[in-house]
Amino acid sequence: MPGGRLTQQDRRQIALGLADNLPYAEIARRLDRPTSTITREVMRNGGPVGYRADLAHRTTEQRAHRRRQAAPRGVEAEPQPYGRDAEAVREAAEKLTTVLMVGGLPKMMARVLACLYTTDSGSLTASELAQRLQVSPASISKAITYLEGLELVRRQRDERRRERYVVDDDLWYQSMIRSVRSNEEFAQAARQGVAALRPGTPAAARLENAARFLDFVGESLLRAAEQARDVLYTPTETTSEATAEPPPAPQ
Repeated sequence: MPGGRLTQQDRRQIALGLADNLPYAEIARRLDRPTSTITREVMRNGGPVGYRADLAHRTTEQRAHRRRQAAPRGVEAEPQPYGRDAEAVREAAEKLTTVLMVGGLPKMMARVLACLYTTDSGSLTASELAQRLQVSPASISKAITYLEGLELVRRQRDERRRERYVVDDDLWYQSMIRSVRSNEEFAQAARQGVAALRPGTPAAARLENAARFLDFVGESLLRAAEQARDVLYTPTETTSEATAEPPPAPQ
C-alpha cells in the first residue's frame, strides 16, 4: 500500500534496483512510494553499497519492537507546542536526517543535528538528546565531538551551569564559507600542479580550467552569502505570527 510500511518484498525490490544502479526516484516509482521513503530506507540501512534487504527488514522490525517496549502503555505522546502534530514533527526530523546523511554526515551525527535544528530553542543538553533519540550518552558525546569539529554545533553553559549543545542561525552561512574555503584550497593546489605538469599539456589544462572555475564560483558564492546573510536573522510573517501565541513549554 502506498504510504504504508515497507514489506520484506519491497526491500528486496529496492536491493535489486540498487544492484541495477537505478536512481532512487525510479525505484520509488516502481514501488509506488515517495522518493524520500526509498532514500531514507537505503541510507538508514547501509547506504547504496551496503544495503541488504533481509538484514534491513530484520533491523527495522527490531527497531520497531524496541520502540514499542520503550513507550509506556496507555500514556499519550507529550503535547507539542504551537499545536503541532507529534507524528508530523517526527517525520520532518527524519526527512532532514536523511538529507544530512545523503550530504555526507554519518547517521548518528545527522540525527543529533536534525534533532537540534527542529527544537524551538535550538539547544539541548546531552541527557535531553539521549532521551529524545533513545540512544546512549556515549553516542551523543561522540556525535557532538564530530559535529563540533565541523563547526556545525557549539557548546554553552545555561543558568544552571549545564552544558548545552547549540545550533544557531549562522549555521548555513558558516557552512557556505567553509565550502568556499575548501574549494579555494583545491584551486590553489591545482594551479601548483599546472607547473609540474607543464602548461599547455592536457593534464595541466584540465587543472587550470578547474582552478578558474572554482575561483569564479567561490567569488560568486561569497558575494551571495554576504548579501543573503541578513535573511538568516529576518523573521518571516509566519514566525512573527507564531511568536504571538503562548510560548512553548521549556525545552
